Amino acid sequence: MLIGELGRRTGVNTHQLRYYEAQGLLEADRGANGYREYDESAVLRVKQIRHLLGAGLSSEDIAYLLPCAVGEAPELPGCPELLAAMRARLRRLDEQMEQLARSRAALTTYVDTAERMGAENYPPFDGSDQEPVPA
Repeated sequence: MLIGELGRRTGVNTHQLRYYEAQGLLEADRGANGYREYDESAVLRVKQIRHLLGAGLSSEDIAYLLPCAVGEAPELPGCPELLAAMRARLRRLDEQMEQLARSRAALTTYVDTAERMGAENYPPFDGSDQEPVPA
């Protein structure tokens, strides 16, 4: 099947499919006309990639895990190397969540302080003459 059909069958745009191929996550043969041609297994592979991306894994993590993936969800066998990679990603996510919690607490303190100081001491702010505060 051509890349457009693979995209329709998986709900993934062709730009993303090309990216998956560039990252070594998806393989395509080339027809005589130079077009990418995928076999039927590519549908399952793309669904596996989407699930693993949804779990917060990087394309590098997925390239490592994907050869062991079974089924659409996918299931991953509990071999030590795979477990180590997934645990490392889980630790990174935990660290990011802790940092976000600290940032949220600090911002909440600033908001509370500003509210206590009272908005009546300041002119109304419509934001039209200032740059937005970066997120």
